[in-house]
Formats: sequence, structure tokens, C-alpha cells
Amino acid sequence: RSSAQATVTAVVKDNDGHAVATMEKKVRIPAGKAATARLSAKLSQPSLWSPESPYLYNVEITVKENGKNVDGGMVRMGVRKAEFKGKDGFWLNGKPYHQLIGGNRHQDFAYVGNAMPNSQQWRDAKRLKDAGMTIIRCAHYPMDPAFMDACDELGLFIIVPTPGWQYWNKDPRFGELVHENTRQIIRRDRNHCSVLMWEPILNETRYPEDFALEALKITKDEFPYPGRPAAVADVQSAGVRDNYDVVYDWADNIGKGNWPEDKCVFTREWGEMVDDWYAHNNINRAARAWGERPMLMAALALCDTYGEMYHGQRQFIGGCQWHPFDHQRGYHPDPYYGGIYDAFRQKKYAFEMFRSQDLEAEPMVFIAHEMTQFSDNDVTVFSNCDSVRLTAFEGDKVMTLPVKHATDDKPSSPVVFKDFWDFWHARDYSYKQRNWQRVSLLAEGIKNGKVVVMEKKMPSRRSTKLRLYADEMGKKLTADGSDFIVIVAEVTDDNGNVKRLATDDIRFTVSGEGLPRRIVPPFVSTPCWSGI
Repeated sequence: RSSAQATVTAVVKDNDGHAVATMEKKVRIPAGKAATARLSAKLSQPSLWSPESPYLYNVEITVKENGKNVDGGMVRMGVRKAEFKGKDGFWLNGKPYHQLIGGNRHQDFAYVGNAMPNSQQWRDAKRLKDAGMTIIRCAHYPMDPAFMDACDELGLFIIVPTPGWQYWNKDPRFGELVHENTRQIIRRDRNHCSVLMWEPILNETRYPEDFALEALKITKDEFPYPGRPAAVADVQSAGVRDNYDVVYDWADNIGKGNWPEDKCVFTREWGEMVDDWYAHNNINRAARAWGERPMLMAALALCDTYGEMYHGQRQFIGGCQWHPFDHQRGYHPDPYYGGIYDAFRQKKYAFEMFRSQDLEAEPMVFIAHEMTQFSDNDVTVFSNCDSVRLTAFEGDKVMTLPVKHATDDKPSSPVVFKDFWDFWHARDYSYKQRNWQRVSLLAEGIKNGKVVVMEKKMPSRRSTKLRLYADEMGKKLTADGSDFIVIVAEVTDDNGNVKRLATDDIRFTVSGEGLPRRIVPPFVSTPCWSGI
């Protein structure tokens, strides 16, 4: 067809639907060609985006030809200013920002791999946010756009890596293809206010300096504006130390040798203490089905490493745990069990440890103890309060201990009540006194001298009930043939206390329109850790 004259209009609206800026541009489009309309406007006193207040504007775009709408759409945008100031650390919206603590994320879900519906992408972002995380490193491929949208909405920073891992080919065409991947992923994701850094190189790969420098140039070419996302890569890689905006390394290495003093430092993966890459035995890896002691040891190990992210110096700006979700790795026959959630996204003790490190969040207290006949005598409690009061047997034993808070270590140390649980003491109430109702643990979180939160636990008696619930997290299941949701089954006693050491054989069947399509067939389950 012949050339066209189009009018492009963009209207920025706040959350109440009020227009705060309007832009319009006429553009001539030659026949068979494309044209770009550049529009700009100023927002007066905009609401700024941050993880604590993820404010998003709606931008409505219309394209008209001869007065008629021919195209258009709506995108969301956030307004924020991110600065990396070397020894002065990371600043957000003109103010120093606290440590960026988060996790790496594979979008791998039990049974379905990465074929996750949009609702589960959103739930994953919500789960990471609920754990107190503020930044996610996408490992190591483009995340689903629904996950990126959820991070904008919920308030999670993102590091976007170029796809690639532990492989380099000297053929020049290989590097060109990697750079093309980088351009495409930046063009796809550059309008997300959640994107804080580009990682435009190949993960854990030895590459030449000219490759690293060209990758850096691409990040600037594809986002040639002030406040662009930083480029980040391993400090020891060729071309990175002297040229990239942020470097990956450990806090303990700052200042050693030829260190770039003008660079902020971030740890891309922390929390792993694997014995070797063949065996993959690791203290921070514990399947939920293994029960309370492995989960507690994993949580405590992660807690110690978490403390290394608070190094007491502004130049070190944080790090991402490897990895918040259990998943099937592919290169090893065993699943990865180091998540703070399992592959079905059910919480482990380590989730509660993460949550306790957020001192600005709602007060919380969690008893990492199940009061079974095999439970430790020590009782560990995770809390972000000032202190914790623990009561056993409804007042028989009471102890209050402080929660240690530090600025150069973990924000909240676990509270350990030594020799607080005694199975034989519990047995006396149940067997001799016929007063099993007194067998309990009550943890009370105290702030400013007042009890602000509490949790009570009782050991389960005989298994009598099966409790099921849908793990919706605020997103209802959509009956469109593609959505799914996890149904959690818990074996309980008459009073609803979960039987953690249940050995019941339970057969689940599904009939009618809800029948899964070759994903999770009817099965027989004999769990050793109920509630999975």
C-alpha cells in the first residue's frame, strides 16, 4: 500500500485513572517501512516506585489514521532512580538503600517443568516477596513475561542475565549470536521498572575481553538514557573489573589486591556448601519429607551465610541465595533440595528464617520444633521481634530470651532455648495425669515490652482427619484448561494438629472436569512428613 500518516497518542494515568500527562506525535510511515514516534513528557511530583511502595502508572497508547483507531495498547510503568555509588553503596530515589537480599530463580515447578501458567508466575513472585526478598536474579534465561510483570507489581528488583552457562565457542559467529540474544532480551524487558541490572555475558564462562566490552556497549546502546540498568558480571572475568558498573564477588574480597574501589559489589549466588559436584551432599539442602531436624539444620546453615550479606560496609550491596525453590536440575539425578520452598512451593523452616530477617515487616514468630518423640530437647525459634517468651506445658516452664540484632551480621539471630522440650515430661501429663491438653509450646514475640505476635503448637494424637486446602495465595483457579493449583493434604488429629510422622496410606482420585491431563495421575501416598 502507499505511505500513511499516523497520529500516536500516549496518556499516562495514575491509579485512580486520572491523566497526569498526555503526549502526541504525528509520524509519516513510508510504504513497506516502519517508523518510530518519539514522545516525551514531564511528570510533576510523580509517585516513585520502590520495593516498599511499587507504584505503577498505566500508559494508554493509541495509533490513529484518518481519525480512526487502528492500533494501540496499555503498558504499566514505574518511576524510580537507581544509583550505584561505589564505596557509598546503592541509592534508590535519592536515598541510601539497605542491603539487596534475594534469590536466584528457575521457573521449574513439580511435574510441569517450566510450563507454568501466569497465575503461578505471579505466586512465585509473591512467595519470594513474602520471604522478605527484594531482588531476584533470573537464572539463566528469559523469565516468563508474567513473572516480570509480577515483580513490577509486587516490588522486586530483577537481574536479567543473557542465556548461557559454562560454554564458550571460539567461532566468531557464536559470540555474535550471544550478543543478539542480549539485544533481544534488553528490548523485551527494558521497560520494566523492576529491572535493576543486566548481566550481558555467559554465566560461569571464560570469555575474551572484547566479548565483555561489546556486551557492555550493547547495554548502553539499547538503553541510552540516564539511570539505565547497571551492567554486572564476575569481577575476575576479562574486561569486567575496570569497565562494568557493578561486579560480582564476595564481601570479604573487597580491598584485597587490585580492587576496583569505585564499584559496588554484589554476590550472585550464596548459601551453597556442597561437598563436591559429583555427590552433591550439602548441609543447606533438606527435602521437606526428611522432617524437622534436616530442615532445621538447613535453615541454620543458610542463616549463617545470610549473615555474610551484612558486612558492615556500604560498598557491598547484597546478594542472591541459590536457590529459593527445589527443582530438577537435569545435570544431576537428584533434585535440588536447597530451597526455602519445595518443588510444590510448600514452605520449609528456612522460609521462616528468611522472614525473620526483615525487621521492617510485620512481627513474626515461628517455632522450628514439632514436639514429636524424636524432636531435639533444644527448641529453636525464629523471630524479628525484640525478644521471645517461650512457655511449655501451659506455664510449667517459661523462659524469655532476646533476639540478637546486628548491623554487620544477620539482622535476627535464631533464638535457641536449651533443654526446653522433654518428651518424658510430656508423657507424664498424657499418661499419668490424663491431661494431654497441657502438652504444648507457646512462643510470644515481644516488641517495646508488649506481646505483638504468638504461635502455639501441640503434638498430634491419633490420626483421624484429612484436611485439604488450595494454595491459592489470592489468585483463584481459572477453569481455562491451562491453569493449575496445588492442593495440600494434611493428616490431623481431632483438634486439627498435623500428624508430622503419619504413616497412613491414602489414595487420591479425581473425577469430573477437574481431572488432570496426564500431569498428576491418581496416586497412593505414604508420606513420612505430613502436609506435603
